[in-house]
Amino acid sequence: MSNIHKLTRRGLLGALALLVASGSPIAQSADPVRGGDLVVALQSPPPILTSAFNSAGFVGVVSAKMLEGLLSYDFELNPRPALARSWSLSEDGMSLTFELRQNVTWHDGTPFSSKDVKFSLMNVWKEMHPRGRSTFANVASVDTPDDHTVVIHLSEPAPAMLSAFSSYESQVLPAHLYEGTDINTNPHNNAPVGTGPFMFDEWEKGNFIRLVRNPNYWDEGKPYLDSIVFRYIPDAGGRAAALETGEVHLSTFSPVPFSDVTRLESLEHLAIETRGYEYLSPIFLLDLNKRGEYLGNKKVRQALSHALNRQFIVDTVWYGFGKIATGPVPSTHVRYYTDDVPVYEYDPKKAEALLDEAGYPRKDGNMRFKISMDYSVFGETYPRLAEYIKQAFRQVGVDLELRSQDIGSMIRRVFTDYDYDIMMNYWYAMPDPTMGVTRLYWSENIRQGVPFANANGYSNDRVDEIIVEVQKENDETRRKELFAEFQRIAQDDVPVLDLFEMQFFTIYNKSVKDHTIGGDSVYGSFSTTYIER
Repeated sequence: MSNIHKLTRRGLLGALALLVASGSPIAQSADPVRGGDLVVALQSPPPILTSAFNSAGFVGVVSAKMLEGLLSYDFELNPRPALARSWSLSEDGMSLTFELRQNVTWHDGTPFSSKDVKFSLMNVWKEMHPRGRSTFANVASVDTPDDHTVVIHLSEPAPAMLSAFSSYESQVLPAHLYEGTDINTNPHNNAPVGTGPFMFDEWEKGNFIRLVRNPNYWDEGKPYLDSIVFRYIPDAGGRAAALETGEVHLSTFSPVPFSDVTRLESLEHLAIETRGYEYLSPIFLLDLNKRGEYLGNKKVRQALSHALNRQFIVDTVWYGFGKIATGPVPSTHVRYYTDDVPVYEYDPKKAEALLDEAGYPRKDGNMRFKISMDYSVFGETYPRLAEYIKQAFRQVGVDLELRSQDIGSMIRRVFTDYDYDIMMNYWYAMPDPTMGVTRLYWSENIRQGVPFANANGYSNDRVDEIIVEVQKENDETRRKELFAEFQRIAQDDVPVLDLFEMQFFTIYNKSVKDHTIGGDSVYGSFSTTYIER
């Protein structure tokens, strides 16, 4: 195997024609076993089967086995070859060149080429993806001098961009099947034709999705599995039972009741893995729709933040699988995180005083006003947290109606219809704040119908200026200053209540090998995964 030069984000800033040699993108066990059918339990059915423009979590779990990106990422989030075998950055940081793998074909037999990358970047990632609109904002044009070379030209430097080419974040779509169509409604969104190790076979809505081995995969000899079946098991107890009995081999995103973790981990055939989520840096939050009368008032938003006991949420509702968030940038972003921000300690009396100041005194029934909160049920913890928030708000005189639904219905209600007051959900901060955090706050990202964009309508001129500047700022000291200012403004305006930094885990049968091999493994391809017999 060739040595792979690790290109960190810091290294990218000053790189001079840095070239990464081709090589196998992952390490693997010495004697993998061929064959077998892997069964994976899903907590929520994906509304679509491409994450190229829909960043919903379980979309990526399934689709990244079929559709690939240019790069993958190790546990330190250094990039590794995927569909791109090498890449180089110009001396001035204004162009990035990818050399693509040759002899790669789409599942329908059509050759993969630079045309597919150009189409996906300019028409999908840059225009339609909720994070890509920011990440690729500085992409001015793309040249394709031959079928296996892609040259990305920038209007300004884009220091975070090299972190964004994963098979979850920027899936390459087949241009020959998407050009000239309505991308949102293209039938291949639900029956993907990709370059990945597995091919779409069948989707029985609400029940299962079956993928089968791609016999013509570019990484010769892989994948090892014959098929992957994704079973939708909505009940957390049901997922735990299926794992315990061996009906299911693996499940991601903390799939079982937290109260069952210790017992299940003690079983001889099961194990827990917390790695593989580094790429995501998830934060659990409440997104507040500022278009409404009540939540459009900053004092109301600040009051609701004081009404919540975050430590209780982490310790009691989430069984310690988390850490209190101090703002929109998680502490995992070591270079850019600051705790020098407005802090909303748990203080119901302060919350009551702010609500009075906002002009909403208690009325008949001892309530001030009524609002709603939408969420999608992922196991037992989401309803428990929703009930806690309802009681905490009631304590300060706010009547909260809870509305649970499947993820597809919630996405439509929140991001298309704007028919919500509060959305309870987790959000990915991603490897750089410009990828996962700022999209919630940038007014340019108010894009009706685009999932996980700025649905709350927040707009602040200074925040917009910071977001634009930090996207192109190469100086690390200046970037740190800008992100610190951004965090202070965000915590004063509180269009979002950041509750806690999440720690996901995967539970799996010990017979399943090589499923977690990098920082983006939760959205990995499973090309090297096998079942030991």
